[in-house]
Amino acid sequence: MADNHKIKKSPHVLLIPYPSQGHINPIIQFGKRLISKGVKTTLITTIYTLNSTPSHNTTTTSIEIKAISDGFDKGGYTSADSAESYLKSFKETGSKSLGDLIKTLQSEGNIINAIVYDSLLIWALDVAKEFGIDCGSFFTQSCAVNTIYYHVHKGLISLPPGSTVSVPGLPQFECWETPSFLHNYEPNGAWSKTVFGQFENIDQARWVFTNSFYKLEEQVITWMRKMWNLKVIGPTLPSMHLDKRLKDDKYYGFNLFKANHNECMAWLSDKPKGSVVYVSFGSMIKLGPEQMEELAWGLSDCGVNFLWVVRGKEGKLAKDFLDMKRIPEKGLVVAWCRQLDVLAHESVGCFVTHCGFSSTLEAVSLGVPVVGMPRVSDQSTNAKYLDEIWGVGVRVKADENGIVRRETLTSCIKKIMEEERGVVARKNASQWKELAKLAVGEGGSSDRDIDEFVYELRHNC
Repeated sequence: MADNHKIKKSPHVLLIPYPSQGHINPIIQFGKRLISKGVKTTLITTIYTLNSTPSHNTTTTSIEIKAISDGFDKGGYTSADSAESYLKSFKETGSKSLGDLIKTLQSEGNIINAIVYDSLLIWALDVAKEFGIDCGSFFTQSCAVNTIYYHVHKGLISLPPGSTVSVPGLPQFECWETPSFLHNYEPNGAWSKTVFGQFENIDQARWVFTNSFYKLEEQVITWMRKMWNLKVIGPTLPSMHLDKRLKDDKYYGFNLFKANHNECMAWLSDKPKGSVVYVSFGSMIKLGPEQMEELAWGLSDCGVNFLWVVRGKEGKLAKDFLDMKRIPEKGLVVAWCRQLDVLAHESVGCFVTHCGFSSTLEAVSLGVPVVGMPRVSDQSTNAKYLDEIWGVGVRVKADENGIVRRETLTSCIKKIMEEERGVVARKNASQWKELAKLAVGEGGSSDRDIDEFVYELRHNC
């Protein structure tokens, strides 16, 4: 009887994201879904991330939070000399710190059934193996991008690539449409090595998770399932924006930045339906002064209402521009906002985005057409999908100096806000929104994959 009782205890999963907003949010949302299905979850973040996040910005329901060291406890990533030094320290210090935490948890009577780690942190799998714990690799980028990286890792795509790139299950890419780690390849770049190296030990992982949904990337998901025990569990948005089955789940729950929420909502509510262009480039992208000026002029020349998120000192440049142009009633500049609430607001008619995959999924899942302005990493590939494959927006093209000029931006915004292209994009976006809801809803494709994972935890771990 005692043994049977142990088998029926709630499984326990550790979740280990890379410590940035776009990686923490998806894995937390996955954890909330697991909790709703009777799985105990513990989020493992870095000491710096936990200490630098105000307590009022942390509402992860019943997810327990623990911290490990990345070697930069007082300053985090920005205090490191380089990406290479940070990633090296995180691997060395993080491995030991994670091992010590697992020992502590086990000594307190915790049984850890599985560890789900960010695919960038492949060393977490090696630590888990020392304790005999099964692991799953969690990819926060699209299946298309991950498949491209896999083919580079296997030597099936040369670097830098030729004029076009072909991969099973994917459309043909022009070189500039591939992730920047390919078309701007740096042989010794720390991030290049990291993104291609995500697959070094992936065959030792029991599960592979991806923050997408089946209908969104059907062909490439079918291909990936021939390779791994793939669980497609997205889109990982708060439930109240999708299926509404998790009643208190309206926000991500772990915010590294303070949002100007009331100001944003009041301003949006004063604008007509579909009249606002929302502009944000995420938590990591910084635009240079020349690009900031072109962007500001482009927004001004459109003559539309716009809400512009600008972090750091660039925010003063943007506000000074608005004051100079004397158009404060047309534009609002804020340091940060609750993006989901903004995208869900009826006054928003267009999203000018860098096309990070979190923002991409949010736009698709909330039915908002986009103007894609990719900068680095996977963003060019996501922008191609938003434009050509999913049909929910248009892409801007930079000039030979990498600058998106004001007239280019203005033209693209007007296509979405005023022309037939925008009508088509809104229709397609509305259809994707319904498919996203179906995927995470009861019995949907993503819901079934999470159920299968929970079943395996309960019966095979």
